[in-house]
Amino acid sequence: MKKRASAAGTFYPSEKHELEQLIESFRIKEPEYYSRAVIIPHAGYVYSGKLAAKGIQQLKKDAKNVFIFAPAHYERIFGCTVCDYDAFETPLGDIEVNKEFNGEIAKFCDCNAGNFVFEKEHSIEVQLPLIKTFLPDAKIIPVLYGCENFKNLAETIENFYENEDNVFIISSDLSHFYPEKEAYKIDNYTAKLIEENNLSNFEQEQACGAVGICGLVEFAKKKNFSLIRAGLTNSAAATGDSSRVVGYGSWFLYEGEKNNYIKKYYSDFVKKVCKDSILSGLQLGHADLNNYECVFEEYGASFVTLELDGILRGCIGSIIAHRPLIQDLIKNAHAAAFSDPRFPALTLNEYNKISISVSLLSKPERLEFDDEQELLNELVPAIDGLIIRDGNYQSVFLPDVWEQLPDKKEFLEQLKLKAGLEKDYFSESLEAFKFKTTKIIQ
Repeated sequence: MKKRASAAGTFYPSEKHELEQLIESFRIKEPEYYSRAVIIPHAGYVYSGKLAAKGIQQLKKDAKNVFIFAPAHYERIFGCTVCDYDAFETPLGDIEVNKEFNGEIAKFCDCNAGNFVFEKEHSIEVQLPLIKTFLPDAKIIPVLYGCENFKNLAETIENFYENEDNVFIISSDLSHFYPEKEAYKIDNYTAKLIEENNLSNFEQEQACGAVGICGLVEFAKKKNFSLIRAGLTNSAAATGDSSRVVGYGSWFLYEGEKNNYIKKYYSDFVKKVCKDSILSGLQLGHADLNNYECVFEEYGASFVTLELDGILRGCIGSIIAHRPLIQDLIKNAHAAAFSDPRFPALTLNEYNKISISVSLLSKPERLEFDDEQELLNELVPAIDGLIIRDGNYQSVFLPDVWEQLPDKKEFLEQLKLKAGLEKDYFSESLEAFKFKTTKIIQ
């Protein structure tokens, strides 16, 4: 039994050659990293096809099974629904359904079988021509959900993720029908939650596929994986109508920490951004803000350190991620060269001799302690950076400082002195946060 294409001719072209040409225009260069799970939009191709195609091209090419988790728009369902179709029709040819997983999915979700739920549903169908093009040998496992607990989907993903033949698509648009300025704020807030693996305050109104998104975020959080931004836009980019827009975003799953991803694939770019920023301060160039990967649009915290003949020449940074990483790098590099109060402004002669290192900071983790010894017990020398704060007093040491202060007690004492406190100071109001850094060295 075959599922007929119901969205062809509306969400995407129904004529084979026209559809092939359109999808070919969505082709990107080989990605740096092939993922096993993505979040992609499911609107018409004129609105979000390029972004959805980018996400699917991020999936590993030799995948045999593509799980598609998508919200049901036209039928009210409870839990999840799988289908009994043998294949789904597309203008590019049929895609086979792998029904052998249906029974196992039911072990994790409140799952029913019902082909009628799929008949008019576009949230799965719009992905199929893209899958047929970029993963031509894969079978699909389509799953629609309604009122489902996202933790059930997280468990489902975790179970099937053990098999490396399996990849996962979370099909979802973002905010719906707000004026563009308001939609921009909502979608950027949603993006920040996804990119921080943070499910607090995630509301259904932020995305029609909120359950699926939260399921993948929950899985990523448990595994210490990261969701890397591939793109963020809205329908106004296609229509020019900013009065009532729909938001679209795409992310791919990275098996590790985001800062390690940046170091592995974009170290040279990070160093170039910092050098160009300093050159702009010397009025000899400019920092290019028009050509960078979407991961640098994510909020990030960095410290930029300058050394001259092995001696510190400037160091400025951000403790908390409060702006896009690209902006943080540019501003901190400029400030390290020209605004560090400990040094005069960098000269051109010095610029030609300096070395630059960049530390990318993890999100600070609050420490719980009742006395100083408990605080010291929480620290791992050479690994942890430390922030202390009490009222208006605050200071930070990067992990590099352990090289000069390897003793925990002395490390903390010097940090207190840096904050303007006595070295033996302790108070119930004292707060401490530890963090890790990923270092990129010139």
